[in-house]
Amino acid sequence: MSRTDTALRVHRVAARIVLAILTALYAWMVAWMTLRAAPYGSDIGSALDRLLVWFAERPSTAWITFDRVEFGANVAMFVPLGVIAVLWFGVRGWWAAPILGALGSATIEVLQAVFIDTRVSDVRDVVANTLGSVIGMCLMLLLAFLLSPPNPRHPVRSEA
Repeated sequence: MSRTDTALRVHRVAARIVLAILTALYAWMVAWMTLRAAPYGSDIGSALDRLLVWFAERPSTAWITFDRVEFGANVAMFVPLGVIAVLWFGVRGWWAAPILGALGSATIEVLQAVFIDTRVSDVRDVVANTLGSVIGMCLMLLLAFLLSPPNPRHPVRSEA
């Protein structure tokens, strides 16, 4: 084994360790946000209420409702899952992202329904979370496409 091969293996192992730590931190953050009695404290709740009232008073922003903010927050919370799935399974394993998003979200909703009286389980959350994981996956696939070298079998012709 050459020095280059050894260095490459060390870099891959180090990258996997960092990815494992980031994955664990992300999973902890999602569990912390979704599996406690309230998603946020009363201070954030009152600030959000004031902000939504402010939006409701203006015709151009009256469409911004709590349901839409919550849906958007659920989408945003699962975008990193799509990114992480592509990092773990590669571009060819893209299909893992929506599956993990749907299964992870369904698990959260079941746990909320069974164990947490103060939380409301909703199928729209599963849809939003799965959409978030698909968006993260698509961003990674786009990045992989943009960063990939051109295919040597299809030479680019210059029109002169």
